[in-house]
Amino acid sequence: AEHAKRVQCEVHAYVLMTNHVHLLLTPYLPRGLSLLMKMLGQRYVQYINKTYRRSGSLWDGRFRSSVIQDGRYVLACYRYIELNPVRAKMIAHPIEYPWSSYAANAEGKPLGWLTPHGEYIALGSDEETRRAAYRSLFESDLDPGLLREIRVSTHGGYVIGNNRFREEIESALKLRATPHGAGRPRAGLK
Repeated sequence: AEHAKRVQCEVHAYVLMTNHVHLLLTPYLPRGLSLLMKMLGQRYVQYINKTYRRSGSLWDGRFRSSVIQDGRYVLACYRYIELNPVRAKMIAHPIEYPWSSYAANAEGKPLGWLTPHGEYIALGSDEETRRAAYRSLFESDLDPGLLREIRVSTHGGYVIGNNRFREEIESALKLRATPHGAGRPRAGLK
């Protein structure tokens, strides 16, 4: 909460797993996300090293991130994140997992540092209506194609959204926003 506020990032959803963490964030500074992850990493490593009298780094590589298109993709990412312990077969329902944002988003558990995304707010005209609509999203599994898209995109740092949105991001940022086919391109083929 302290670092997110400092670098102007809103936290919408999270889950702390045994070996990784998922965060749904909106950064308002160009490097806000990178700065947040750097500060979190430094503070956590210092804490662990001091507590367990060790030294060195803890992380296995750099964090991964994806740009997410509004609409169904944001709410799908909320679900992807909060269903992570269910997919890992640690629990049967996300309400059973204390280290996620599900209790705040679905039941109204107070977390002053969690900020609802505009797509979440659009679920209803008042808090209880939004929470009920949010809970109803968890009555069915995520579409397998969308689940795969989120996984591939987050692991590869690609955009999560429709083709038009991906093309717009590629054009604006001059970066590859979608995975290409496996292997080297063949000579003479376009």
